[in-house]
Amino acid sequence: MTDSDNQLDLELIKKKAISGVVTFTLRTFFIQAFTFVATFILTILLDPSVFGVFFVVSAILNLFIYFSDVGLAAALIQKREKPTKEDLTTTFTIQQAIVFSLVVVGLIFSSKIAHFYKLDSQGLLLLRVLIFSLIFSSLKTIPSVILERNLSFQRLVIPQIFEQLVFYSLTIFLAVKGFGLTSFTYSVLARGIVGLVLIYLLSPWKPSISFNKQSAKKLISFGIPFQLNSILALLKDDLLTVFIGKILPYIQIGYIGWAQKFAFLPLRFFMDNVIKVTFPAYSRLQENKKELANAVEKSLFFVTFFVYPCIFGIMAIGPQAVSSIAGYSKWQPALPLLYFFSINALFASVNTTLTNTLFAIGEVKIVLKLMILWTVLTWVLTYILILQFGYIGVGVSSALVAASTTVIIYFVKKTIPLKVIKNIIGPFGISIIMFIVVSLLTSHYGNSVFGLILSIVTGIFIYLGVSILIFREKLINQGFVIIRSMVLNRG
Repeated sequence: MTDSDNQLDLELIKKKAISGVVTFTLRTFFIQAFTFVATFILTILLDPSVFGVFFVVSAILNLFIYFSDVGLAAALIQKREKPTKEDLTTTFTIQQAIVFSLVVVGLIFSSKIAHFYKLDSQGLLLLRVLIFSLIFSSLKTIPSVILERNLSFQRLVIPQIFEQLVFYSLTIFLAVKGFGLTSFTYSVLARGIVGLVLIYLLSPWKPSISFNKQSAKKLISFGIPFQLNSILALLKDDLLTVFIGKILPYIQIGYIGWAQKFAFLPLRFFMDNVIKVTFPAYSRLQENKKELANAVEKSLFFVTFFVYPCIFGIMAIGPQAVSSIAGYSKWQPALPLLYFFSINALFASVNTTLTNTLFAIGEVKIVLKLMILWTVLTWVLTYILILQFGYIGVGVSSALVAASTTVIIYFVKKTIPLKVIKNIIGPFGISIIMFIVVSLLTSHYGNSVFGLILSIVTGIFIYLGVSILIFREKLINQGFVIIRSMVLNRG
């Protein structure tokens, strides 16, 4: 078969899904470690106010990103049948028309936006470059969709790796040279160019402009409700950042951005990799509820097994890391936010996986209604809690709204015979044990970098040791299946 869309059987889908998750995670391990180290270095080199500006400007850009798509890319991935040439070119044409229009409008009004947020010339330049970079992202859409439809995640991850390498390496270099906020500006431009070139080398596709009314109608029927969910997520998160960027000082926005960055780091590493693979895989299994339930349960266990100990570990070492690392005490005021955003991450690691499942089986309208509820809750609670607790209220609101998302379990179980608690309780319990031990160690020995490292290593051994005792058979069996799948799908 020349195209993996041609009658993939269940076993091949499962093998590709497992292989995709693992290879996607393994291949991004080093880049995520690099990203973590690079971000850590930047938080030492740059002031919190610089991060605050970058955080707000990036959120402004996301307003343009969400309105630059009508969910057609997701519709192509979720579609049961192989996308036709008309589907691809129609999607490409619609998206380019929207993006180029938004870029023109954004550049015209960029000065007014910068004035509204009191950005200096460096902030204005960063805003304009970020807006222009939308073109690079849009041009990558179809080649990326083709790779995802074919479950070719080994190739898909390569441009992402090089984008991150270029972005952070150049940002650090320029920050050392004293470029300040402009360090991000040049890096954004370089990242966009590198990613665009690589995706077309790995997934050749000749861009062409055409429009098929029937194709557009079918894709939009799924795409628009899907994108409405994305827009609501935008209103819930990024637009909220844009709003608080006007009412809070940039240094406090920097604290919020720092706390989110590190609290959500386990999600970005593990959960994002799983979601990237499982959305197309679940879509292919949507007719077989039993196999789909089995796949979702494995995803829940896989995600929480790796995410939970990382989140609890970050909460355990946070205070000592800030106090013992040179040049890091400036982030002390952000620690309460780190805890609240970590609570958010605990819920998100489960509920995002289940939301992804509803998308894959076409239940996009259920998610849309829930997103409306969560968006309203986020705005109301955040505003009230900022008035009550200042910038810390942003974290409190985040944790409360995240807890409310557990309602998604009810809607998934109505459609799929799923066992949620059974697959997450083990990693949660072991992570709690690890958290207690690491917290005690850091309180006694965490005043030095050596003591901090010793506490981290001890926590890792405790978590893995207890996990092997409890999940030995499951981990061995899963490991065998994963290795076999990787070998069978190599190349």
